[in-house]
Amino acid sequence: QVQLVESGGGLVQAGGSLRLSCAASGSIFKINIMGWYRQAPGKQRELAATITSGGATNYADSVKDRFTISRDNAKNTVYLQMNSLKPEDTAVYYCYLRRKVGWVESDYWGQGTQVTVSS
Repeated sequence: QVQLVESGGGLVQAGGSLRLSCAASGSIFKINIMGWYRQAPGKQRELAATITSGGATNYADSVKDRFTISRDNAKNTVYLQMNSLKPEDTAVYYCYLRRKVGWVESDYWGQGTQVTVSS
């Protein structure tokens, strides 16, 4: 199995910054993709940002130019630097990992970390 441990959430004022971290451990094998999804109250979970093992990134339009995703492959850790935060960024942020073993891909999720942006 794979374990994902998230850290870095909290309360911040609008315009502020936070940095989320997610460390993966366990039967990782080959990690294809790591990233972050978020879920605001009453809304569906949505993509925030992902990054492949080769470093290709994908961002939701709503966070482009404000959030930066990065990863340390040696530490199996992904980071999300969030700048210029807005109240609408308030959500539970979930770490995501897609693992590949042979031809089989499996998705894993962290337990989530709360990010609250006050106006």
